[in-house]
Amino acid sequence: MTRDTGARAEQRARTRRTLLREGRRLFAEHGYAGVGLAGIVDAAQVTKGALYHHFDGKADLFRAVLAQTQEEVGAAVAAAADAHTHPWDQLTAGCRAFLTASTAPDVRRIMLVDGPAVLGWREWRALDEASSAHHLTESLTALVDAGVISPRPVAPLAHLLSGAMNEAALWLADTGGDGDLEEVWTALAGLLEPLRRTSRARPAEPERGRPSGR
Repeated sequence: MTRDTGARAEQRARTRRTLLREGRRLFAEHGYAGVGLAGIVDAAQVTKGALYHHFDGKADLFRAVLAQTQEEVGAAVAAAADAHTHPWDQLTAGCRAFLTASTAPDVRRIMLVDGPAVLGWREWRALDEASSAHHLTESLTALVDAGVISPRPVAPLAHLLSGAMNEAALWLADTGGDGDLEEVWTALAGLLEPLRRTSRARPAEPERGRPSGR
């Protein structure tokens, strides 16, 4: 690779990073519908041609911004889980990290409000499953394999918990109270705790001389 080619590649990469940064800022501040291409290229100080070199248009740029945002949330979830060794602690730490990360104003607007509306539920869900929802599925699978929760289909459980946490994050972002996160976490922990296997009393012995039929 010549120096000129390398410099051009770096310039293109820098332009793309700038478009992503400014696009994210504008989408977070004004919402997808309130942002136009002219405002994006002005903020990034590039031409529309430069934007179209990297993205098909505003929707494609938003898709990339959303993917970046979800990757960051997924990384926060993974880091919180990896700080623990027990599978149950990993699950609860990851769930709490998701709630905390998702209440950031830019994350809420881009990931939870505009994301499903702009891309449609199916595509939004696919992106979500590749990030934080993927970590949730892995954590639940590990808990089943370890016998911490009883055997059950993981996919529907992961979807139900993910939906509950998304709704909780939206509610937290709307209320904004200092103590609300603890209240929401207490409620969510109450949903999670019954999944754990608890020690059960041994079944009663059959009476002597009588069969122990089913």
